[in-house]
Amino acid sequence: MVEALPVFRRSLGDSWRSLVGWTAGVGGAIALYLPLYSSINGNGQMDQLIANMPPELVNTMGLQQISTGPGYVQSTFFGLIGVLLLTIAGTSWGSSAIGGAEESGRLELDLAHGVGRVQYSLESALSIVVRMLWLGGFAAALVIVLNVPSALELDPLNVVAASIALIGLALVSATVALAVGAITGRRVLATVAGAGVAVVGYALNAVALQSSDVQAVSSASPYAWAFQNDPLTGGMDGPGVALLAGVSLVAVAVATVALRRRDITG
Repeated sequence: MVEALPVFRRSLGDSWRSLVGWTAGVGGAIALYLPLYSSINGNGQMDQLIANMPPELVNTMGLQQISTGPGYVQSTFFGLIGVLLLTIAGTSWGSSAIGGAEESGRLELDLAHGVGRVQYSLESALSIVVRMLWLGGFAAALVIVLNVPSALELDPLNVVAASIALIGLALVSATVALAVGAITGRRVLATVAGAGVAVVGYALNAVALQSSDVQAVSSASPYAWAFQNDPLTGGMDGPGVALLAGVSLVAVAVATVALRRRDITG
């Protein structure tokens, strides 16, 4: 009897240790930063710190509202540490799914045993999406748990909205890495591509925050699509999330077409 979703199932099985590690990393970051808010903000240290920082740095890092609960969580986790952790995890998984599998010879072996190329690409992408959903969902749940004890005054629905934006942003890098791995068959190139998307997106958003004259460049930044409308305060940004999802879907389609057309070398 043929098992359903063999690539998806094996991918999850092979990566459970790394998933546990990334989950611990996300949990550790949230548990470290969020409980500090009430003690730091209560004695005015936060406002004093921001007042002593260069305005350009404050704008670049989005620290204008850090003295509020939503602003603090956005600045410390969702807009910084969370992006870093989920992007690294997603890029690693995306680059290894096809590019890494080809370099190791596993991809050629799987295809020789009746797994279709379209199937391999789509199931690999599904595996990445499921793992990213887990990390984002875990982050949202833990933030909500710490909301009241840390006096953050967050709306739980807005926390979910911010987590969805974070997942969408990380998936852009992950699926770009998947696509480049399928195009080139090289894990290093896929990793560089996925990381490059994240770095360029963050840089474009930082530039746009410096002056209204260059604000238009944020339209090309996945980071801005995710967070420019501040989901922790304003809730779900439908157009921004749609853009992130659209880019990821295009990247998965590119990966699928590239894998179908290219010669595979183990």
